[in-house]
Amino acid sequence: MGKRKRLCEARRPVSKMLRNLLTLRHVSQRAISSSSRRPLLNKIPDKQKLFQEDNGIPVHLKGGVGDALFYRGTMVLTVLGTGYALYELFIAAMPKKQN
Repeated sequence: MGKRKRLCEARRPVSKMLRNLLTLRHVSQRAISSSSRRPLLNKIPDKQKLFQEDNGIPVHLKGGVGDALFYRGTMVLTVLGTGYALYELFIAAMPKKQN
């Protein structure tokens, strides 16, 4: 009897993990296959028209104000990073004064 009890106790964590795994599987399937979905509007044809228009605007700026801000921010960070790298190279190239 004592040996059998120890075997049951050893299996208990495995059965608890299996039960948790099955519960997780059930919850994830229920969340994915819910029937209350909102219909999505297909915006791809509109975006294709916008980006294929020949209006003289570079393609990386055709997305609007957000693209322009992102582009300018990237350029500012690039210039500042290059300036900082050159500054650090200049500081590293100068010998330190001996006191």
